[in-house]
Amino acid sequence: LQEQQGKLNAIKHDIGLLSTQIHSLNHMYADEISKQEESKKPLEEKYGKINIDLKDGSYEEIKEEK
Repeated sequence: LQEQQGKLNAIKHDIGLLSTQIHSLNHMYADEISKQEESKKPLEEKYGKINIDLKDGSYEEIKEEK
């Protein structure tokens, strides 16, 4: 029973670590999204509203409906 309880405690500990990592990664992801949005602003000011293909760098204008 002691060995099994030790394993259970180790598993709970690992779950806690994973939960902390997930929380941290979610914050890192949100930060990168914010940085990407900030990077888009100067491009939109220079080129207007565009869609950029991140694979090859090509872009096309977004046509606004009137």
